[in-house]
Amino acid sequence: MVRGKTQMRRIENATSRQVTFSKRRNGLLKKAFELSVLCDAEVALIIFSPRGKLYEFASSSMKDTIERYRNQVKDVQTDTSSVEDVQHLKNETAIMAKKVELLEVAKRKLLGEGLGSSTVEDLVRIEQQLERSVRIIRARKMQVYTEQIEQLKAKERLLADENAILTEKCQSQKDQEAEEMRADLRVVENGEISDVETELFIGPPETRTKQRWLK
Repeated sequence: MVRGKTQMRRIENATSRQVTFSKRRNGLLKKAFELSVLCDAEVALIIFSPRGKLYEFASSSMKDTIERYRNQVKDVQTDTSSVEDVQHLKNETAIMAKKVELLEVAKRKLLGEGLGSSTVEDLVRIEQQLERSVRIIRARKMQVYTEQIEQLKAKERLLADENAILTEKCQSQKDQEAEEMRADLRVVENGEISDVETELFIGPPETRTKQRWLK
């Protein structure tokens, strides 16, 4: 009797589904064992039944095999991420290079170079851009002039204040000197300055006494 081809879909009958699971499970575990023995391969197999029961097979240690699997997957993911990062950087570099090229072309056109392939619309757009740039530059120039004028005015006010302080000090010093001169003149006029007479005698005391009597 020829067996019919099994359709790969869920078995609706619960009993038939359980029987098929038991047969296929045992066959899968047997194949895993044969693969590990015949080919000297490290095999780990984990099966959960529809009811959640665990069936497993490991040719060595299930824990070690799972850890080896995790490390392998981690390395593969790291390598994949590195490749993706490199590709992303290449794409970003290509985009930036294209932008730089477009900026260089626009710069040359603003300088009046490379206009041979420009259309009338391109020339009008360049002219309008230049006019806007000139207006911005002029406005900035006037702003700088105004700021410089304000700074000069502030310096002028500061110098004027310093000059006023120095003038006041000079005038005060002159007034003090004049007052001292007037005080000296008043002393002279009042006769407070007089000559002082000094008697100087050289000789013995007797001679000095005689001279006093003679006077």
